[in-house]
Amino acid sequence: MASSNPNPTPSARPGSQPPRVRWLFLDLNSYFASVEQEIQPDLRNRPVAVVPLMADTTCCIAASYEAKAFGVRTGTQVGEARRMCPGIILVEARHEIYVDYHRRVVEAVESCVPVSSVRSIDEMACELIGREQPLLAAMNLARRIKSSIRDQVGSTLCCSIGLAPNRYLAKIASDMEKPDGLIALTQDLLPYALLRLKLRDLVGIGGRMERRLNSHGVRTMGDLLALNAEHLGQAWGGVQGERLWHWLRGEDFHDTDLEHPKSIGHEHVLGPELRNLEGTYATAHKLLHKAAMRLRMQKMWAAGISLSLRFTVPKDAATGKHGSGIPQQTWTEQLRLVECQDSQTLIEGLRKLWSMRPVGPIYEKPFLVSVTLIHLVPEELHTLSLFSTLDREASRDQLAWTMDQLNQKYGTETLYFASMHLAKAAAPTRIAFHTIPDLF
Repeated sequence: MASSNPNPTPSARPGSQPPRVRWLFLDLNSYFASVEQEIQPDLRNRPVAVVPLMADTTCCIAASYEAKAFGVRTGTQVGEARRMCPGIILVEARHEIYVDYHRRVVEAVESCVPVSSVRSIDEMACELIGREQPLLAAMNLARRIKSSIRDQVGSTLCCSIGLAPNRYLAKIASDMEKPDGLIALTQDLLPYALLRLKLRDLVGIGGRMERRLNSHGVRTMGDLLALNAEHLGQAWGGVQGERLWHWLRGEDFHDTDLEHPKSIGHEHVLGPELRNLEGTYATAHKLLHKAAMRLRMQKMWAAGISLSLRFTVPKDAATGKHGSGIPQQTWTEQLRLVECQDSQTLIEGLRKLWSMRPVGPIYEKPFLVSVTLIHLVPEELHTLSLFSTLDREASRDQLAWTMDQLNQKYGTETLYFASMHLAKAAAPTRIAFHTIPDLF
C-alpha cells in the first residue's frame, strides 16, 4: 500500500495506467483533546482527557495521544483514567468550541478540494475528479490539506487521511496509520493489502457481527476475503454483506440507502432532583424535543419510537450494574408509528410508551432515560398514511416547522411543549461524534 513515506508508493508497469483513487477520507486525530491543546498551549505534549463533567463516575469522551500512551481511551471511566495515568489533566467539554473548530476545518479542507460529505464532527469525505485521481496527485493533495489545517486552524490539529477507489476503503485506510497518517489502498493492491487487518478493523463489524461471522467459520480477514459475494451475504445476514464484498474489491457504487441514519436519539443521566417519575417524564419530553428537531433538520421521517429507562434498585433486585456502580434494572420498549416527523404525534407515542413502563416500589427512581426515533425513512421515500389526511399532516408539519424556525433563531428552548418544562434546564445539548448540531 502507499503511505506518506517516499519509497512504498507502487510504480506502474511500463505501458500500464498509473494507480488512481476516487475518494479521500479525513479523520481528525483525538479531535476534542487536540482542540483543547490548541486553545491552551500549556496542555500541549501532556496527557489530556475531555470529560462531560468533573466526576470520577463519568467517562472520557476524548483523550490526547499522550494519554492514550497510558491506555486511556474514549469510554474509559474517569476514576480508572486517573489510576492508569496519575498525571492526566481533565478538561470539561466545551461543545460550542468544537463545533466552531469543525467549521474552520471544513473551510480549510475546501480551500484545497470540495467536501462531498461530512460524516461526523471529526470525519469528512471528498470525492476526487479528473486530475485529482492519479495516486501521486491525490497524495500531494492530501499533504496540502494537512498543511492547510495546520496553517488555517491550528498546529496541534493532526489528521489521518485515507485514499481509495471507494469511500468505504478510504475510511478503512484512514484508520490504518495514526496519528497524522496518509495511506492509499489502490485497486492493484486489493484485496491482499487487507489481510493484515482484523475483522473488527472493518467499519460495520462490531462485537455482535464478529460473533455472527465466527459462527459461520469466518475468524480472520483471510476467511472473509475467501468467501464469494453470496456466501458473505449469507454469513452477514443481509444484502450489506454482498455490498461489503464488492467494496473490499474496490468497486464504487451509489449507496443512498445506506446514507441516512437508522435512528436518532438522546439519553440523559438524571440529576438527583429529577430521579422521580415526574422529573423523568419531563426529561424524556425534552430528549424527544431535541430528537424531533434533528429528525426534521435531516429531512427524515420516523416510523417508530423507543423509550429506555434504568432504575436504581436494591442489590438483591438488580440485574446488573451501571458503569458508575449503581445497581440497576433496565427496561426498554418500542412502538410502531405511522411515518411522522411532527412533535405532537411523537409525544403521543412517548405517552403510550410511558404508560407501558413497569410499576411498583422499586421502579420509582429512574436514574437514566433514553428516547430514540427508529425505523427512519428519507423524505423522498415518505408516503402519506392512508389513515391520516393531507390537511392534518400539513398542519402539524407547519407547527413543527414554525417552532424549529424560532428555536433555531433564538435558542432551542424558546418554544417548547409544556410537558418538558420541569426538565427545561436538564439534558443540555451534547455533541455526539456522528453529528454536528447546527440547531444547537
